[in-house]
Amino acid sequence: MTLQQPSVRGAVHNWVIGARLKTLPVSYAPLAVGLAIAHAYGSVDAWRAVLTVVLVLGFVLGTNFFNDYSDGIRGVDDHRAGPTRVVGSGRATPRQVFRHGAVLYGIGALAGLGLAVLVSWWLLAVTALIALGGWFYTGGSRPYGYRGLGEISIFFYHGVVFVCVPAYVQLGRVPWEALAGAVPVGLLACALLTTNNLRDIPTDAAAGKITLAVRRGAGWARRFYVFCVVGAFAAALLVAFAHPWALLVLGAVPFAVFPVRRVVSGAGGRDLIPALEHTCLMLLVFGTLQAIGMAL
Repeated sequence: MTLQQPSVRGAVHNWVIGARLKTLPVSYAPLAVGLAIAHAYGSVDAWRAVLTVVLVLGFVLGTNFFNDYSDGIRGVDDHRAGPTRVVGSGRATPRQVFRHGAVLYGIGALAGLGLAVLVSWWLLAVTALIALGGWFYTGGSRPYGYRGLGEISIFFYHGVVFVCVPAYVQLGRVPWEALAGAVPVGLLACALLTTNNLRDIPTDAAAGKITLAVRRGAGWARRFYVFCVVGAFAAALLVAFAHPWALLVLGAVPFAVFPVRRVVSGAGGRDLIPALEHTCLMLLVFGTLQAIGMAL
C-alpha cells in the first residue's frame, strides 16, 4: 500500500502531531527559570536569549520527531493508548518524519554555533551532548530510553542543562540558584514522563521497550510520580530561605491536585491522558511562578 502525499493542511497537522507541541511546558519551564536567574543578576541579552531558545527548541522538537521515527519503525506505536504518532499511524513515512527531525537538529546546531561564537566555544560540546542525548534516547541499536534510563535523562536535560545553560550564556558562569532551580523543574519533567510511561506499560512491554514503569511495575510508578511532584514543591520551597519570593510556587498546588488524584486512583491506559495533560499544565504554572520568584 502506497502512502499518499498529504495536503498542505494535512502536512501541517502531521507536523504539529510529530512536534508534540502540547509537551512544550517541559522545555519552557527550565528556560524561564534559567533566564529569570540571569535577570536577577541584572544581565539578560536579548539576542543570546533568542539563540538559547532556538537551541533548546530545535533539539527538543527534533528529538520528538526522531522518537516518533524510531518508535514507529520498531512497532512500538502500532497499538497506542495515547495520542496518535505520525509513523505508527501511517500519516507519514519514516523518511519524512526523520527529515523533519534532521532539519530541526540543524537549526538547533546553528544556534549552538552562534552561542559558541558569542560566549564560549565549549558550548559546542554542550550542543553535541544535547544532540546525542536526544537521538540515542530511542535511536540507534541500543537506545537508553528502552533500558529504564528515561527519567535520569529527562531530569538531566530538562532540569540541569536547560536551566544552567541559559544562565551561563547570560552570566558567563553558573550560580548556585541555577543548580537549585533545576531540581524542581527536573522532578516535574520526570513526573510527566512517568505518567506517559505508566499509561504505556502494556504496549511498551509487548514491544520490548523496558521503561522504569515496565521494569518496576505500575504501583511503583504511581508512587514515584507522587514523589516527583511533592519533591518538586519541597525543593522549590527550600530556595525560599534565600529567595522568599520562591514561595510563589505554592500557587501551583491547586494544579497538582487533579493529576495526582488521577494517578494514585489506579487509572490506566487512556484514562491517564487527562493526568498527562494536567501535569503539563502544572509544569507550565509552576515554571512561570518559579521564574517570577527567582527574578524578583
